[in-house]
Amino acid sequence: MKWEKYLFPASLEEALRMLADHDGQARVIAGGTDLVPQLKKKERAVKCLIDVSRLPELKGIHEQGGVIRVGAGVIHQQVASSRLLGQLAAALAEGAAAVGSPQIRYMGTVGGNIVNAQPAADTAIPLLALDAEVEIAGAEGSRREPLEALYERPGVSKVDATAEILVAVRIPALHGSRGSAFSRLAKRKALSLPILNAAAVVALSNDGAVLEDVKLALGPVALTPFRALRAEELMRGQLLDEATIAEAMEIASEEAQPRTNPVRASEGYRREMVQVVLGRALRRALTAAQSGA
Repeated sequence: MKWEKYLFPASLEEALRMLADHDGQARVIAGGTDLVPQLKKKERAVKCLIDVSRLPELKGIHEQGGVIRVGAGVIHQQVASSRLLGQLAAALAEGAAAVGSPQIRYMGTVGGNIVNAQPAADTAIPLLALDAEVEIAGAEGSRREPLEALYERPGVSKVDATAEILVAVRIPALHGSRGSAFSRLAKRKALSLPILNAAAVVALSNDGAVLEDVKLALGPVALTPFRALRAEELMRGQLLDEATIAEAMEIASEEAQPRTNPVRASEGYRREMVQVVLGRALRRALTAAQSGA
């Protein structure tokens, strides 16, 4: 694990200049909970690390105009303990609370969890269900992309950390008769990779009887964070009843493509548990939405 320089830029603009000056041989670091182990294992190699953890542009959790902006440098513990997120984007707060250990949650960042591009990252799954959009800064200026467009394959993000910086995540605030929830299945409660994780976001009619919209996200059941689109389509516009939920969960299980993994579990077991884990998230999201209807 060798690098020649470790730099602290004073601004986002300076950080981008530093990346450009090193022509692909520098990489952004914030918490380092993913990158440092990768460097130790020689899975990645860089000559310079550019620490963006002090940049104010990457800080803060704020709502404006019905949109919540979460800085990419915000640590998981801040997300998990945010009252704003707990009220208006509960799935994200719950997902962040499930990340690693307290030590990791006080170091690791939202941006790092996204750029590391794992298909079952505990913040990526709720962010996918929440229809998240990301702000990315590069040499040619800033742009916004839907979160789902950033994932190429496990461990490979379309954000080039040697030339670009993920600045923030933007998600719709779930006011009124809308709610969200996150659910996770693992061998133990902490420091364990998820066998499955899931998030659900729902919007109910004013009387709370009809499911006007639903988004269901799952991991790891594909090479990237996964949306159960067929199950969503079945449920939209339907009256809420257990028969509809059960049918939708069965369809989600059929859509998912989990593989047998010696660390996680067999394909058959994980496919069956999709119905359980996603069903838990969906029912809790419905309860939250009904309380606000």
